Amino acid sequence: MQHHITLIIGGAASGKSLWAENYTLSATKRPLYIATAQPFDVEMKEKIAAHRARRRARWELKEVPLDLVGALSGLTSTSCALIDCLTMWLSNHLLADTPLEPLETDLLEALSICPAQLVLVTNEVGYGVVPENALARKFRTAQGQLNQKLAAAANKVVLVTAGLPLVLKSTDP
Repeated sequence: MQHHITLIIGGAASGKSLWAENYTLSATKRPLYIATAQPFDVEMKEKIAAHRARRRARWELKEVPLDLVGALSGLTSTSCALIDCLTMWLSNHLLADTPLEPLETDLLEALSICPAQLVLVTNEVGYGVVPENALARKFRTAQGQLNQKLAAAANKVVLVTAGLPLVLKSTDP
């Protein structure tokens, strides 16, 4: 891995998190996993437990449902961090009624100055039908816009579908 920022994007249950974990492990022996999910219900608690069991003790863990910028500020050039996922992070802020525009600006700035190798996981939300309620439409629009900005900032973008990677962007010579 030689990219400063790698964006892994895919649909729900596409295999993107597992692919991102393996990709990150190929770069370092002791990666940092920055988790953004909050266990609000039984299903999410089970999903978090399954992810933890799969990672085991190889990973250092930081649980950061909201202050992702703060988590990035402490990383060094020898760090390699996987952030899983930006969709949950955005959802957390949307539900907390945080103004999204300054939040995005702060995140993109933090990503651009963070010296660590970063692997970002996010969901592609544009393949489905238009949601019927206003909150879901607001989320879909905000996530789509954030994904476009993240892809523009990333050195490498990989779409994962059915567990298979497709490189969409790479700045390698």
